[in-house]
Amino acid sequence: MPELPPDPPRLRAILAHLEQQLADNETVGIYLRLQRDVVRRALTAAEPAPAPAQRKRQPDPPRQPTARPGTYRLQSKIHPSHPEPPLIHTWDCTMVHGQTSEIDAQQARLALTEEFVGAAPCEFCRPDTKLGLLEK
Repeated sequence: MPELPPDPPRLRAILAHLEQQLADNETVGIYLRLQRDVVRRALTAAEPAPAPAQRKRQPDPPRQPTARPGTYRLQSKIHPSHPEPPLIHTWDCTMVHGQTSEIDAQQARLALTEEFVGAAPCEFCRPDTKLGLLEK
């Protein structure tokens, strides 16, 4: 990035612009993932099922373990230096991607409130509201 201006007003303006771009692109990403899933379902419905003799056993893709009702999921960072924090999701959130671990409500509260952990709530399923950390 080129050299930044030294004065706080311009730095604040740049920061606000970057944060807005991040928010806008996150919304686009969510929308595109939802549309991708719709197209995948339509493609599955449109393709003819192969005859039993033609089927080849292919390894199943790795699946996310199913979390139990009343639990939460901690979604890991992509890699340790990635700028986005780990995310906390409700057990039934459909916006989970990547590796997750099942955690209980107390662990989810700690992850969301302890600065050391630095986890953020999923903006789609809002576990912070369900945990009573925010007003509904």
